Amino acid sequence: MELPANIVLDSGILNDALIQKREILYKGMNGRYVERFFLSPSKSFIFKPLTNNEQLGKEVWVNEHILPQFPAIYPKIISCKISENPELNWMIVEDLGPLTHGFNEASALEVIKMMSWWHSLPIEEYRGVPTTGLKPQISEIVAEVNSLRDEFFEKLPCLDIERETVERVYGFLKDHQFSNRLVLSHGDLHVGNFALVGNKLKILDWEHTHYNVPYWDLYHLIDMSHPLFPKKVTVRLRQQMLKAYVEQVAFEIDRGLFLREYHLFSAVFSIWMIGLIKKDLRASDRRWPEEQLERQLKETILSLKECAEALC
Repeated sequence: MELPANIVLDSGILNDALIQKREILYKGMNGRYVERFFLSPSKSFIFKPLTNNEQLGKEVWVNEHILPQFPAIYPKIISCKISENPELNWMIVEDLGPLTHGFNEASALEVIKMMSWWHSLPIEEYRGVPTTGLKPQISEIVAEVNSLRDEFFEKLPCLDIERETVERVYGFLKDHQFSNRLVLSHGDLHVGNFALVGNKLKILDWEHTHYNVPYWDLYHLIDMSHPLFPKKVTVRLRQQMLKAYVEQVAFEIDRGLFLREYHLFSAVFSIWMIGLIKKDLRASDRRWPEEQLERQLKETILSLKECAEALC
């Protein structure tokens, strides 16, 4: 079934006169909703307006210039409009059907397999890829974590974190420079952005694609917590995923250095994330319910503790 020419009105919203049913999937950072809509009982599509104004046009660009060389692990764009007015930007993408976002060993290792593949792509062949993504670069995160060191130490008793744990992280961080190897990074590879459809892996929302260090995607997959998508990563599974990555990626890796750098990267990023989550908990207009933020905080604290311990 082809899309009617006027399925989206000039105002950038779906034309209800042509739609049998619609389902809200999630709310974007700017308050706009991503929806599934049905043109018939058996034919549906996903309507995705611009959900983050800073990402204007980026997902369409990635779909046109990078993803056509990928295996079929992403939903294809059926139609789209790019406008200088964020309210008028939208995409209609294929509906992959019900998605299972659960985090488990099988799905995580399948993502590692694909990540190893796209991290191995020669970045010199991709022109126009941004060098920054949704969050600050790790150098900026390190600078902020260092500047707030005393303030973070004051919070340790209420976070149930031993001082020795954080001192170890800061000790390793002192004068450390992370590897400057860059790879093509998904940019926001949390649990909500990958799913199994049947037994096939699908990876969503590529609008934050940019060049970054390999640890960026690895941290988002393994140790980044999310209020909507709880997960439990054991020490054994973390080591298994890192081992699988080292064995499958095409470029040469000093395994010992790589593992130490990942655990330091994860610990530092987790310290930074704890600050963000505490700020969200204090906000009067919380984007996420308190219960979900508290769970996210506990997951992040556990990651910090385990990765700091691995630095020994």
